Amino acid sequence: MKKSDVLKAITKLREEEKNRKKKVNFLQSFDLSIALKGIDFKKPGNKIDLIIQLPYPRTKNLKVCALVDKELSEEAKKYCAMVIEKKDFGEYKSNSRKTRKLVRSYDFFIAQANIMADIATTFGKYLGSKRKMPNPKAGLIVPPTSKLEALVKKLDKMVIISQSKSPVINLKLGTEDMQDEELASNVMTVYNAVEHALPGGKNQIRALYVKFTMSKAIKVREE
Repeated sequence: MKKSDVLKAITKLREEEKNRKKKVNFLQSFDLSIALKGIDFKKPGNKIDLIIQLPYPRTKNLKVCALVDKELSEEAKKYCAMVIEKKDFGEYKSNSRKTRKLVRSYDFFIAQANIMADIATTFGKYLGSKRKMPNPKAGLIVPPTSKLEALVKKLDKMVIISQSKSPVINLKLGTEDMQDEELASNVMTVYNAVEHALPGGKNQIRALYVKFTMSKAIKVREE
């Protein structure tokens, strides 16, 4: 797969968006789908577990939520859009609708290490179902004395892929106001990482598709 293939797909995507009869009135996300083939996730070693740093930020308004105790609360409030202290976990434990809305609303969740048991009990199944459970390999489980500025800035360009069931990887890699070159670079970074992680390399990638939030998917076709 070449970057030129991705750029052609993005050009076609923009053309179709321009010709859309019903215009959207919000900034759409730019999404990538990678369809896999010939991979049996039941076999040991076939799980795809990647943390990828993109060349360009996915959004200008990354939303990070911190699940912390009082020791880390003030630090988290400086850099995170939402901070929930342990003393308030009960509000979410008793209200599944509120918890689901919370999980949908934030891109990443930072967890204080010494209260992980409480976090898992309260939020675990909801975060897990959306693949947003704080990942220690990504640095999202932190000590109570942590400084968070560098971590939150790093999250602007971070993509986490944890694939153990579905043969389709779906990711948000940007927004429609980004330059085509930036979007294509993000796509190629992910594509190369996934290809390298697959036992059969590119032979196990069936197809790539790009789309905006409200558009139909455009297949990336190789020359």
